[in-house]
Formats: sequence, structure tokens, C-alpha cells
Amino acid sequence: MTSSQALPSLGVIGAGRIGCAIAALGRAAGMDVSVAASRPPAQIRAEVEAAAPGAHAVSVEQAARATIVLLAIPISRHHLLPADVLSGALVVDAMNYWWELDGARPDLADPTTSTSQTVQAHFAGARVVKALGHVSGYALEELARPAGATDRIAMAIAGDDATDVEAVGHLIDALGFEPVAAGTLAQGVRFEPGTELFGADADATEAREMLERFWDSQRGRVVARARGARQ
Repeated sequence: MTSSQALPSLGVIGAGRIGCAIAALGRAAGMDVSVAASRPPAQIRAEVEAAAPGAHAVSVEQAARATIVLLAIPISRHHLLPADVLSGALVVDAMNYWWELDGARPDLADPTTSTSQTVQAHFAGARVVKALGHVSGYALEELARPAGATDRIAMAIAGDDATDVEAVGHLIDALGFEPVAAGTLAQGVRFEPGTELFGADADATEAREMLERFWDSQRGRVVARARGARQ
């Protein structure tokens, strides 16, 4: 991000490890950061202030007013948020489907769609971009690096609107990671759990190679067959 580009405000919905780690990165970058959870703001204030000093504990409705809103809650609970609470918002989906934790969810395991497309279908009035969910919690907490660093980790981005993808790319750059465009929201399947890139903490060159190899993997072949053609 260049100095001529204004820092976005960041609203984080989810006060777990991932949400708090990203909130801390946002504060380190000088952003106005708010954090919300299913619990009232007063009940999360101490942990938010400890994890991300300077961040504000707020309601979900208040967090949803930020320039960019991050969803970092268990994906099986996204439908518990009112569909219109994120209407008009640019939303970063950092959620992942784990059947062990989320239970059997055919809608989230469906190979004909990505999990972020399912999220987008629920929040029909929002603009959903998939990012910030495929690296490890350790990477978010310890491995952010300034632009130009040789050991900078890549962050894949998938979205249907080029302007929104660019905005999320600027956010990722400000947080300390290298943005790598990965295509449309449907292409987000290439860095969901079970793929080569998920949890790899790879650099940009490695990430692009892993994304390209997806279609030759077992999961990639399953997805391609289900979708009727190589993507």
C-alpha cells in the first residue's frame, strides 16, 4: 500500500485466535479496528484490548459499518447472522469448513461451489471476497513482513469484482503479506482446507504454482468432474 492510499477501517466479526490476530495486524498498520462477537462488547473488551491494543470491542452492527469487514467465525454459524447485517459491505471471508467441528454440511462440502459462494448467497447484499483464511494462525501472529521482504508470505484472494479484489489486496499488503489473485469466488476452492496451499505459508511464487497444480490433485479432479469441466 502506498502512502497515497488511505488506510481502511477494519471491522472483525469473530474474537477467536484468527480474528484477534488480524485485528492486531490492523492496529500495527495504523488502522481503526473494531471487533465483535456473539457475546456483548463488554464481555469481550478485555480480551480484545489484550490481543490488539487500541482495537474497539463493538456490536456486530457497529463492526459491519467498517470499510472492510472480516468474517472470522465458525462457518457453520455464518447463517446465524442476519442476512442484511452486511448489506452493502465489502466482506472478507476468512472462514473454513471443518466437518469435525462444523458437522456434516452438504452445502459446505458441495464440490460444485466454493464455501465462499455459499457465504455470498446468504449475505446477498454484501460483496464477498475470500482471503486471510488459508495461512496458519502462527503465520498471522508471527510472520507478517514489510513489502519487499524476501521471506514475505503470500495470501491468495478470490473474488468476483476486480475493484473489491484490489481493495482486499491493499489490505493484505498493509497487514504484512503478499496478495496473490486467485480468480473468481468459485476459484476459492483452490485454497480451502485439504488443498496444497492451505496451511503451506508459501511465498508468492510457490503459492501461484500450488494454485495452478490444484486441478491435477485428487480434490481438483473431484471438483472438475462435479463442475463438468476443468476450471
